[in-house]
Amino acid sequence: MRIAVIGAGGVGGYFGARLAAGGNDVMFVARGAHLHAINEHGLRVNSALGDEHVIPASAVADASEVESAELVILAVKLWDTEAAATQIAPLVAGGAQVMSLQNGISKDELLASRFPREQILGGACYISAVIDSPGVISHDGTLQRLVFGDYGDAASPQTLQFLQACRASGIDAQLSDDIELELWQKYVFLVGLSATTAATRLPIGPILANERSRQLLLEVMQEVVTLGRKRGVNLDPSYADHRLEFCAGLPPTMTSSMYHDLIRGNRLELPWLSTTVAAASADLGLAAPRNATIADILAPFENPVRI
Repeated sequence: MRIAVIGAGGVGGYFGARLAAGGNDVMFVARGAHLHAINEHGLRVNSALGDEHVIPASAVADASEVESAELVILAVKLWDTEAAATQIAPLVAGGAQVMSLQNGISKDELLASRFPREQILGGACYISAVIDSPGVISHDGTLQRLVFGDYGDAASPQTLQFLQACRASGIDAQLSDDIELELWQKYVFLVGLSATTAATRLPIGPILANERSRQLLLEVMQEVVTLGRKRGVNLDPSYADHRLEFCAGLPPTMTSSMYHDLIRGNRLELPWLSTTVAAASADLGLAAPRNATIADILAPFENPVRI
């Protein structure tokens, strides 16, 4: 497949590299030193599942430089979504599907305000990967899963082609017939992992090992479940408990992208995570004190001021 990956960070870089190594025509959109390193030395992935070095790897600075694509994978930070949507508009007009692997539950609503719903492929990813150095992606652990699906009644030929491309590239990929539910299930886990690893500045292992921080993780996730169910999503009432069990099987060193952004002094996606949960819950008359407190604790770091 001809695939454009908009944002070659941990998520886009990892899955894009695997797809390129699997024989697909992948064009990366990256920035700065990372862009230069990819074009000069290729894109390298260091992983317990096997290292990958894509040489040559094609990368450009702007999606408007991509001539054509059958699928656009959106993996930029959430605050860059509007700008990225403008850049990829010609590709979508040319028939490309667009799949966001971004965080949050509002990403596809934004895309649907710009593009035909039938060209939007709902997607969720489960992975811990970051840019280790320019041109190098580091994958923590062995979890690397994609779940995606059309918003219509049946999977399109392009969606089925992408599923085959993923599996041929060694990516754990699965089709979902209820992608909205899948995105909320991912959101429960994502908010919990992001909130607790960022607030404690610790990976998941020590959080689970301490009774009080483990309870905090559970209650953060339960507030997301309660919100989703109030909004009509068919989440199991005990889903947070299941996710806590799932967390116990993760590598103890696993963190979150928000943790890495915090440690590096970068902008946080907090407004789309715990802040959204707290505000949306309040709007519906629900209490979400754990997420509200997390949002308050991390608020000074949301847009860090360099002194």
